[in-house]
Amino acid sequence: MKRRKKLIYLLMLLIWITSAPMFIHAQDSTEIMHKVYNRPDGDDFQGTMRMTLINHRGSRRVREMAVYSKDYLDDTRALTFFQAPADVRGTGFLQYEYDNSGKEDDRWLYLPALKKSKRISGSSDSDSFMGSDFTYDDWGGRELEDDTHTLLREELLDGHAVWVIESKPVNDDDPYSRFITWVRKDTYVEIKAEYYDRSGELLKVLNVADVRQVDGYWTIFKMTMKNVQDDHQTVIEQLDISYDQGLDDNLFRVSSLERGRIR
Repeated sequence: MKRRKKLIYLLMLLIWITSAPMFIHAQDSTEIMHKVYNRPDGDDFQGTMRMTLINHRGSRRVREMAVYSKDYLDDTRALTFFQAPADVRGTGFLQYEYDNSGKEDDRWLYLPALKKSKRISGSSDSDSFMGSDFTYDDWGGRELEDDTHTLLREELLDGHAVWVIESKPVNDDDPYSRFITWVRKDTYVEIKAEYYDRSGELLKVLNVADVRQVDGYWTIFKMTMKNVQDDHQTVIEQLDISYDQGLDDNLFRVSSLERGRIR
């Protein structure tokens, strides 16, 4: 009887030892991604960006836009206005991003030719944002609870110590089957990400080339999203940015969006 109890104890100990690293990794990866999603970025910010669309022949289309964002406790409101070239000038995008994973974000797109804003439904999350390689969901960002996270390994990337984390959507309707993310240990900034389609094939690769501190906040100044399946890429460059400006709440309204500019 004692021998049987001893064998059972050893078996349970073996199971715990072999499963413990997986349990620790699951906890560690979620904690890491929590810090990524909640990296300090001020109460608000405003700036200008350049978006360059590059097709498989190397042809380029360049757009410039003004961006504004403000936090409301755990929620965020963001406004984007396209300023150039003429064919997109005045086009605007407004988003209310909610921390509650059960609540769908509110999004509106304003097209000057129609002279009215259009509400974007959740079914459009995977559509291209203004012809770029970012979807509306990519542009707005994901929530920590949208995915389960697993730490795959630790390594060096471009001279930086990083964690490599796999994230799998909990929603079966998600346009992606999984993501692989490279997170810098010193800044909690994602400097590379791979996006896989529903078939498990690599679809897009995001590379971050320039990260700097502005007003004490780590800020991405250049990133490239490349669709490897159709050989198209989008380069986003931050031209200037200012944090904690005390932006007016009235800025983040549909009425402001429909003006096509900030007064």
